[in-house]
Amino acid sequence: MLNMLNKPAIVNKLDDQTVSNSNLDPIHILDLYEDMLLGRNFEDMCAQMYYRGKMFGFVHLYNGQEAVSTGVIKCLEPFDYVCSTYRDHVHALSKGVAAREVMAELFGKETGCSRGRGGSMHIFSAKHNFLGGFAFIGEGIPVATGAAFQSIYRQQVLGENKKLAVTACFFGDGTTNNGQFFECLNMSVLWKLPIIFVVENNQWAIGMAHHRSSSTPEIYKKALAFGLPGVEVDGMDVLAVRSVAQTAIHRARSGKGPTLIEALTYRFRGHSLADPDELRSKQEKEAWINRDPIKKLKSYIISNTIADEKALDSIHKKVKIIIDDAINFALESPDPKVEDLYKYLFADS
Repeated sequence: MLNMLNKPAIVNKLDDQTVSNSNLDPIHILDLYEDMLLGRNFEDMCAQMYYRGKMFGFVHLYNGQEAVSTGVIKCLEPFDYVCSTYRDHVHALSKGVAAREVMAELFGKETGCSRGRGGSMHIFSAKHNFLGGFAFIGEGIPVATGAAFQSIYRQQVLGENKKLAVTACFFGDGTTNNGQFFECLNMSVLWKLPIIFVVENNQWAIGMAHHRSSSTPEIYKKALAFGLPGVEVDGMDVLAVRSVAQTAIHRARSGKGPTLIEALTYRFRGHSLADPDELRSKQEKEAWINRDPIKKLKSYIISNTIADEKALDSIHKKVKIIIDDAINFALESPDPKVEDLYKYLFADS
């Protein structure tokens, strides 16, 4: 799998011109850094709380993949939609769901974004158009396709004169051999749906190396069969991800249809916190960890004199305050009441 490290940053098959990062506002770059740092620190704290017995069930952390979430979601508008996987905490944070609400959900508290009923794999927020995490692979793709369909239905059938909402659908490499993936690629092209399919290719589907499970390891090439653009991007470079995401979002919003983005990335921890992570070689893990996306962006910021170490330290302190507040909020929040066991199953009349 180390040969994946030598692939080009972008193999762009989009019919629109890729957006350049050269004119990116320095403040926005620092916002990207803060979002990635928040995701990393949040997940590290989740690990601590899990091993202290504050969280239960399976918890899948996102460490190492932050450039993908930040690079795509921070290009979206508030009215756009995001559909995630069971590795969903950081996607929710990037979409604007408050850290305290996500942490409270992980603790199973009433104040959580899913009222403590969902837990780690079912983060959801209607007000942020965050359509949830899903416990099984491929579950979110039809939901995301439906969200994209209602966007064009509102505009073309109901006559709503609003900006077309785009849906970003995230899933892993292990999902791309499943039927939902192919069916929804076909439907999205057929109806020119405003959706971006984001494959977070972290090289492993639990304990199965990607190159051993797919006859065509280059996932982005699968787009060709359905007639949509396929893009391969360095998922450890937030600015590269942002560039292709902006192009895909512009294409979708202008009515030209979907894009498949394959982001080559890596998870720094095991599949879940219950995984001893013994199947991946030490050499492979070290090679990818040396390409840490947060350190890469920090180096870019310093070398381009966008900010100094003092300014970055202040961002670290701000993130620490947010995480500490989230933990305190979760610890102090009430558990759901037993008599409310069936509450939220159906919409209130």
